[in-house]
Amino acid sequence: MCDTHHKKIINKPGSCNHQEHKKWNRRSFLQALGIAGGGTVAFANTALSVSKPSPLSVAINEAETDRVLVIIRLKGGNDGLNTIIPVNQYDTYANARPTIRIKENDIYNLNSDYGIPKYANKFQELWGDGQMKVVHGVGYEDSALSHFSGSDIWATTDVTDQETTGWMGRYFETLYPDYLFNPPEKPAAIQIGSSGNLIFNGDDANFAFSVADPKKLFEIAQNGSLYDLSNLPDCTHGEKVGYLKGVANTTFAYAGVINEAYESTSDFGNYPDNKLSQQLSVVSRLIKGNLGTKVYLVTLGSFDTHNNQLNRQEELITQLSETVAHFYDDLKAAGWDDKVVSMTISEFGRRVKENGSNGTDHGTAAPMMLFGTGLEGNGFIGEHPDLSNLNNTGNLYNTTDFRQIYATLMKEWLCIDKNLVDEVLLGKEYDTLDIGFSCNTLGIDEETLNTQGFEHVVTYSENQSFLHITNTQSGHTNIDLYNMAGQKVATLKNEVLLEGTHVINVKEASKTQLSEGFYAYKITKGNQSYSKSIMIL
Repeated sequence: MCDTHHKKIINKPGSCNHQEHKKWNRRSFLQALGIAGGGTVAFANTALSVSKPSPLSVAINEAETDRVLVIIRLKGGNDGLNTIIPVNQYDTYANARPTIRIKENDIYNLNSDYGIPKYANKFQELWGDGQMKVVHGVGYEDSALSHFSGSDIWATTDVTDQETTGWMGRYFETLYPDYLFNPPEKPAAIQIGSSGNLIFNGDDANFAFSVADPKKLFEIAQNGSLYDLSNLPDCTHGEKVGYLKGVANTTFAYAGVINEAYESTSDFGNYPDNKLSQQLSVVSRLIKGNLGTKVYLVTLGSFDTHNNQLNRQEELITQLSETVAHFYDDLKAAGWDDKVVSMTISEFGRRVKENGSNGTDHGTAAPMMLFGTGLEGNGFIGEHPDLSNLNNTGNLYNTTDFRQIYATLMKEWLCIDKNLVDEVLLGKEYDTLDIGFSCNTLGIDEETLNTQGFEHVVTYSENQSFLHITNTQSGHTNIDLYNMAGQKVATLKNEVLLEGTHVINVKEASKTQLSEGFYAYKITKGNQSYSKSIMIL
């Protein structure tokens, strides 16, 4: 926030703050690198290396495929009733929308019950080629009608809107327990065009690498240099600069692998001239270049159609259908179309009845669309809501929980073990849907799932910071504490910890003077490492 009520600080010429301020501005620096809000936050004085494989990641990798999931976010709340039209309830639909209905002669029937607007003719081609399926009535009970709450719930899978980690972020956090110090050699996820989405949030980091243009990003990396972190100014600002330079070092490393994948293939060409095409054309290059990233997120905005919906949604759905169709033509030419499934998500649907402004207000359930040759055919999944049976706000009752789709894609498309999926979805088991694909995943036993019975949790009480270690097996354990410049400031433990729970007062165990602020600890037990941030109060 603005700090205009505080006394201005003057940086004297020659001071470390003054000299570095000439070169550094955190916001512009990170934005220039294309990582604002996303990417790894590796620590500055630690060497960037491939994560040590946890027992869990080893088990998962044995079952891993080359399949990719592309999430297409329809930001603003897409009107599902004008996207997938319930022809079998047309009279009820038309009476509720006398002005903004899709007229019968403007509908292409996918079957006798459901159709699409004729302007979305590229969906017709995808459907005819067996590359499109629709899941009816997707949502959750007591749906939030707020953009912010709705988006957060779809990202976290927590309908109470209290959770701060995302469904994919929790998965990646389990896969990379020492992510702060040893990030993977390739981005776990990539988001094109904007900062990291809550979907990819873990406790300490957003696992998505956000990038708008890999070629431009690599130019920045190529014309710059990896920063020397050994001679930082001996002041607080020097520590902050070291942290930023550490982020830059990690970013440059990812820029290299992204650029290598991007340059190893070529543009398919002739993508439609729109914002979604700019994103999916980059995604295609990275997939075809064998980058190895499993999850991508792109965004198409402006779906909050409170007014002038007919024109606005026609433009958006046309853009979506044309771009997705071209994306799969691109992938097919390179032999990748059967390895990439795309799905649409939106924070909510729209109300059944039109409003007085030729639009619709925030609603509840809506269809989700899935695309790709890997679907092995077209079809509708689930039961469409009854347009005559509405809740007390005039909205549809959902018939499919959105977390069922997440669970199905994780288990049967990305081939993630069932036990891990249930854990990632906040300990709940959701029935999978018959979407049309399956995996022969390896089972993961409970001991491996719990990372060999080891847990570490931070708590705070009476201006003290405590690290709780829970062991189910005794073993030698080393715990080091690092400042945000990546410098080791203390060893908290270097001994055999017996089975049971151990509570460590960080200030006392450090045996040194610690300034208030953020730090990170790294635990090494056997051949496995874990890391997390901690605040010293």
